[in-house]
Amino acid sequence: MSLRVHVDVVSAEELIFSGETEFAVFPGEAGELGIYPRHSQLITRLKPGTVRLKVPGRDEFEMVYVSGGLLEVQPAMITVLADTAIRAADLDEAKAVEAKARAEEALKNRSAEINYAAAEAELAEAIAQIQAIKKLRNQH
Repeated sequence: MSLRVHVDVVSAEELIFSGETEFAVFPGEAGELGIYPRHSQLITRLKPGTVRLKVPGRDEFEMVYVSGGLLEVQPAMITVLADTAIRAADLDEAKAVEAKARAEEALKNRSAEINYAAAEAELAEAIAQIQAIKKLRNQH
């Protein structure tokens, strides 16, 4: 039997994933974080991207898109608290592409009415969703 760690991925609306994993990858602000069971404790912020969870007995990773949030790692428990978390299979590519185009257009329009930080955040989120969809496609 391999080592396992319990992972909870929670959004503001619901519990997205709760279960045992052999390995997990998270989109940390400074780069991807690969976490195995018995990892040392840490708390860090996450950027928009894909959480990949290696569930025992499955060949493919369980993938969840997060819009950012916090990651807490304990030796026997990992918790992700995200404003938005969506199972990768539930992502809508058309909406993500549309949001990306909207954000890019807003950044091109150099009017005083635009909130650049919000437009850049929307663009980063849309790009991360599109990347999550592509990872899911490549997995199958």
